Amino acid sequence: MRLDYLAHGVYPIAPTPFFPDGAIDGSSIERLCAAYIACGANGATVLGIMGETQKLEPAEALKVATCFIEGMGTLPVVVGISAPGFAAMRSLAHTVMERGAAGVMIAPVPALRTDEQITGYFRQAVEAIGADIPFVLQDYPLTLTVQMTPKVIRQIVEENPSCVMLKHEDWPGLEKVSALRAFQAEGSMRPISILTGNGGLFLDFEMERGANGAMTGYAFPEMLVEVVRLQKEGRRDEAHDIFDAHLPLLRYEQQPGVGLAVRKYVLMKRGLLASDAQRKPGPALSPLARTEVDYLMARVAARDSRIRLYVQG
Repeated sequence: MRLDYLAHGVYPIAPTPFFPDGAIDGSSIERLCAAYIACGANGATVLGIMGETQKLEPAEALKVATCFIEGMGTLPVVVGISAPGFAAMRSLAHTVMERGAAGVMIAPVPALRTDEQITGYFRQAVEAIGADIPFVLQDYPLTLTVQMTPKVIRQIVEENPSCVMLKHEDWPGLEKVSALRAFQAEGSMRPISILTGNGGLFLDFEMERGANGAMTGYAFPEMLVEVVRLQKEGRRDEAHDIFDAHLPLLRYEQQPGVGLAVRKYVLMKRGLLASDAQRKPGPALSPLARTEVDYLMARVAARDSRIRLYVQG
């Protein structure tokens, strides 16, 4: 199975589970995969920014990717291969594709500033990994500091046929989604899949602007799946209702610096992670922060019965 421009739905960004001593927790990967499949996810993405990829040795990154590929069964898995140099990207891309990945995700290096530098970087990246490997273009200027305008994204898409998806997480970014879909409608850009990030914080309106779904890591992907489904069915108010019910917890999880700690804590409470540990260096939630997350989960559970199981007692 190879990723193409028809990809849609929800591809949760998976965290990398660790034991408190920093060892990779393979059993938690199995539970995450089972949960993603059960909630109706269309695939998964691993070794993203929230996957603590920078803390993994190359052999560990390959191990994590392989475990998720095997755990997701027939569903597609996208593997983040971003690295400072093309040699490491090429090696990981080829190996994970051989092991069954559906495609890879590439983010621009933070040093890029001009449009020519950005488009040139992706031409070189495709040359390095091979034009036969489908890739996701990650647009995340808040973290990566690289500003890609809609016209630059269009140029990358047009110059590189293996670019089949945009992971859109600009902020604010609704107008960018609209601009890209306008390019497609006028015929100046070929169709691509657009899945959105930012923890799902703007998914309600991103779907209305033309996104195909979400590629992000909120601790309750069930909500993301439902919002995408309801929006596709034209049930706008119902989609916003369930989104609004989760929004306080979604917002809390989006805090810079501690967002991953919040997400792992909730996933641990759900029984999907054995531990909420991050590999060092990484912040831990304070006891007070944990009580705040517990409170928000209880508030969400009052409006979404699926969560009540995790807040009992």
